[in-house]
Amino acid sequence: MTTADTRSPAIADLTADVFVAGGGPAATWAALAAAEAGADVVLADKGYCGTSGATAAGGTGVWYVPPHPAEREKAKASREALGGYLADRRWMDRVLDQTYANVNELAGVGRYPFPIGADGAQIRRGVQGPEYMRRMRIRVQRAGVRILDHSPVLELLADASGAVAGVAGIRRQLDTGYRVRAGAVVLATGGCAFLSSALGTNVDTGDGALFAAEAGAELSGMEFSNAYAIAPAFTSVTKTAYYSYATFFHADGTVLDGAGSTKGRSVIARTLMAEGAVLCQIDRASEEVQRQMRAGQPNFFLPFDRLGIDPFTQKFPVTLLAEGTVRGTGGIRIAGDDCSTSVPGLYAAGDAATRELICGGFTGGGSHNAAWAMSSGSWAGAAAARHATALGATARRREIRPLGEAGLRPAGTPGDPGQYREVVAAVQEQVLPYEKNYLRHGERLRPALDSLDATWTALRAGLRGSGAERFRAREAAAMAAHARWMYHSALARTETRGMHKRADFPEQDPAQHHRLLTGGLDTVWVAPESASAVEVAS
Repeated sequence: MTTADTRSPAIADLTADVFVAGGGPAATWAALAAAEAGADVVLADKGYCGTSGATAAGGTGVWYVPPHPAEREKAKASREALGGYLADRRWMDRVLDQTYANVNELAGVGRYPFPIGADGAQIRRGVQGPEYMRRMRIRVQRAGVRILDHSPVLELLADASGAVAGVAGIRRQLDTGYRVRAGAVVLATGGCAFLSSALGTNVDTGDGALFAAEAGAELSGMEFSNAYAIAPAFTSVTKTAYYSYATFFHADGTVLDGAGSTKGRSVIARTLMAEGAVLCQIDRASEEVQRQMRAGQPNFFLPFDRLGIDPFTQKFPVTLLAEGTVRGTGGIRIAGDDCSTSVPGLYAAGDAATRELICGGFTGGGSHNAAWAMSSGSWAGAAAARHATALGATARRREIRPLGEAGLRPAGTPGDPGQYREVVAAVQEQVLPYEKNYLRHGERLRPALDSLDATWTALRAGLRGSGAERFRAREAAAMAAHARWMYHSALARTETRGMHKRADFPEQDPAQHHRLLTGGLDTVWVAPESASAVEVAS
């Protein structure tokens, strides 16, 4: 039997029917669904399940719509044009139904304290992330799921046929490796924000996408990866929806025409590049709206209160923080209604998976992403349990082999263990600047991709972390892979559609009304998805 090379003082050998990688809403809903289906479940989070990730850090809206035909129709039509008509209405219906059921379950079984409206009914269109995730952790524990906190996954394991058969990782606080043999694996590790420090996203480095690609899975929509959120320049707290009530200014206090949160972020980006500063004042919110804002996301106001700034009456500097595929829509390609991938035994959920199915090429902060996390997590967890049940006892007796390569098993002579820092800096240099990723143009994308390809070649040859920091090398490799998939896809889509805007191709091209798939590691490929796979609303 070939075993995973974990290079640690001790290896904990565990078995499970289903293994879930991640600790946010998608991961916890997946673990809960698998456990309720009768599976023995292990969940491992890079941080502490219930407190790590973008959702746990703040409040979020949820795409929660009662099953009334007119309301559902309005909900489905609301973002189809913004997303370039790449969404699928059948998937929208499925997510709306599942989200409605999950939120109602959260209110009933989970006893989540939704606020009460003027009519005496609960308002279930949003959640406070800390309380939501606290309750989800409790529910997961009560369902019998074994939780491994501070235990990042390093790689997937596969059997002789190529089916996924478990994972290997490290337990940071114990400085030990672990291996879990499992009948099925759900990747719910989040998207990739490239360590931009946007609130709650520094655990989101694209790890799941790297694992999936190493197993042979494809990705989809990686060109829709240039999400940037507005944040005060003195904090990482992002809540772009609040800026719909704001006015933006030049540094001299004159109004910055055309700037805005829904439309006009590019104006903010260009002004930051040209002048170095943009000011903001949330001066169009009524007293009632101000009260709702403070109740909805108190942590947004903490930095202002500490600095003695009233954002409703005083100007303050803002910046744009990259959120990549955390708030983009690209991710691991979904191959079936059960959120299976094209690799047997492997499932994807939440921001690790593509959200094009319900959003096309555009999404906002929470809302659709929050609904997708609940729904895809539930489907993936239940399906993983069914897959493991079908395998039976043979699942735990399979010979396994490790799939991890870049950052774990270098192709050449291993370099300095701290090399991952140089890799991270090299990737960030190409994906964080507005002029490269946000304000896209082929003349800037091509040299950026050339640099990323060179970074990949170097890290593939020598990158390998040491000790408990080995996961940092894997994060760096995942970020580099993510960036290359993004830019290869961005160059292939020679048009403007959804959040992908090309200055050199400013119009939408009807001939490119299809999703783009991508994959590969040393050699990246991009190809259109079959036109029959994209359903368009009539």
